[in-house]
Amino acid sequence: MIRLRRRSVLAGAAATTFGAPAIVNAQGDWPKGQIKFIVPFPPGGSTDPIARIVQAKLIELNGWNIIVDNKPGGTGVVGASIAAKSPPDGQTWLVVFDNHVLNPLWTPNLPYKDSELMPITQIGRSAQGLSCHPSRPYQSFAEVVKAAKDQPGKISVAVLAASLAQVLMASMQKDNGFEVNTIPYKGGGPLFQDALAGNTDLAISSLANMLPHSRAGKLRMIAVTGTQRSKALPDIPTLAEQGLKAAPSYAWWGVYAPAGTPKPIVDRMYAEISKAVRSPDVTQKFVEQFDMEVTLSNPAQFAEFHQKEQDYWGKVIRDNNLKPE
Repeated sequence: MIRLRRRSVLAGAAATTFGAPAIVNAQGDWPKGQIKFIVPFPPGGSTDPIARIVQAKLIELNGWNIIVDNKPGGTGVVGASIAAKSPPDGQTWLVVFDNHVLNPLWTPNLPYKDSELMPITQIGRSAQGLSCHPSRPYQSFAEVVKAAKDQPGKISVAVLAASLAQVLMASMQKDNGFEVNTIPYKGGGPLFQDALAGNTDLAISSLANMLPHSRAGKLRMIAVTGTQRSKALPDIPTLAEQGLKAAPSYAWWGVYAPAGTPKPIVDRMYAEISKAVRSPDVTQKFVEQFDMEVTLSNPAQFAEFHQKEQDYWGKVIRDNNLKPE
């Protein structure tokens, strides 16, 4: 059995669907004052700056009063719970990272129901990157696998706790017959602090978080997890190109709302977020800073994606007998 070493607690999501959204006058006098974007993580990482970029453009385009409210705790569950219990009046929205969908898979007794949050849009996605400290000898992840087979459990890999990266690393070990020492971290800050100091041999994280350190030569990229090479790192092969069995895996960022938020308000917010993200300056920031592929799925598409992610990774967890600690 491969055992994930910390109990995962991340925000869940709902599968409520909507028809194709259009710009409408939502509920007459909406928004009624301040709009709140809850980010269930501390400042730093990727979710907070992405939320703030969208916030700034929405303010510029609409003159709305929007604040970003960081509510960290429980690896995301605290902020998600606050959002889920907020009035469904269009004044509260939740901006999350991909680990959001794992919460129902790991934690049966959430302080809120998965159905209390409805998917609004996936802003975008980015492949994840595997890197090693420059002092380590590995030039590819295939070399890591070979070394790990020779010395099981010796090579350490830093991952974000309760993330898709953690599950991916566990499933890759089972599918490819190697064993590493997976070390889960509660946030990107401490993860990269140890990775950059060489306290861990390798790290896996979204390219959004990995690229600045790779470009600075502080970490050596050795693989990406998408179906294709990253445009930002065209010389770095995918895991599949290196002969490894690994499901394509992407970090992604999305927006949810309390279930029951009126459809006209949801449609209006989706339309305004889409307009903001498609603004050339915002798109450029997301591509250059986060290697993001802008997706902007509509609520129905995002709800379908959310369910498929839960079904797929739930099967991975069951098939590999993964258990959080």
